[in-house]
Amino acid sequence: MCLPAIAFFLIFAYLPMPGLYLAFIKYNYTDGIFRSPFVHWDNFRFLVITGDLWRLTANTVLYNLAFILLGNVLQIFVAILLNEVRKKWFKKLTQTLMFLPYFISFVLIGLIAYNILSYDYGLLNVILKSVGADPVKTYSNPHIWPFIIVLTYLWQSTGYGSIVYFAAIMGLDSEIVEAAEIDGANAFQRIRYIVLPWLKPTFIILLLFSLGGVLRGNFGLIYNLVGANNTALYATTDIIETYVFRSLMNNFNFSLGSAVSLYQSVFGFLVVITANWLVKKFSPDNSLF
Repeated sequence: MCLPAIAFFLIFAYLPMPGLYLAFIKYNYTDGIFRSPFVHWDNFRFLVITGDLWRLTANTVLYNLAFILLGNVLQIFVAILLNEVRKKWFKKLTQTLMFLPYFISFVLIGLIAYNILSYDYGLLNVILKSVGADPVKTYSNPHIWPFIIVLTYLWQSTGYGSIVYFAAIMGLDSEIVEAAEIDGANAFQRIRYIVLPWLKPTFIILLLFSLGGVLRGNFGLIYNLVGANNTALYATTDIIETYVFRSLMNNFNFSLGSAVSLYQSVFGFLVVITANWLVKKFSPDNSLF
């Protein structure tokens, strides 16, 4: 049963590894990968000198930390609320409605956002103009986009993410909860002293898995919301994935794109190792290895 998973990682994770050599050469089509000039660390040095590396790293990490922390807290909150609902038909209806945004494509989300935020015809500015207020230039204001991106992500992913925590709550022994009720514990006390400690191992495991991709931005969401070429928004919306996309599609700079991707992978590996070491130090039973 493990063979399909092993084959998947061999084909898509290990066999492409020789391509990392692109990060250390100045690739050109004529000479190919292994005959192009070897430039050592020049691609990485260029990223550091231009300042792009720090901006990309900061944006990607901050977005992912917001996604991970706010997302998990909101998912736990929703799972606990669903568990407290007593009417089964209302619980099923609520789960279905919250689960639906996960199936909406990023392209459609970007279209909805544009129809709301567009300067000339967006719903927001139509309303503002109707009440005599000045329209908002959303697509040239970089400071409001972190809030829009994070809120959009939470709206789309909370219902789906809460399923894991809700399933964990379902595994809680009902006799423990009933005993607490008999002893006079109210709903808030049951949540604080029984449900939340029960969810702690699940939260730590999901957190460690998420930290592995802390430098892998949500390209689909950000690209469809703001695009990859809106220079006015680079300061707060440009992440590693959009930079690599521009390097490959606009500049055809495969070497620079590979250098950023290699940096991304090494950084994520170090974050996972560090986070697991900290968890193992303070809570050995919840570490990954």
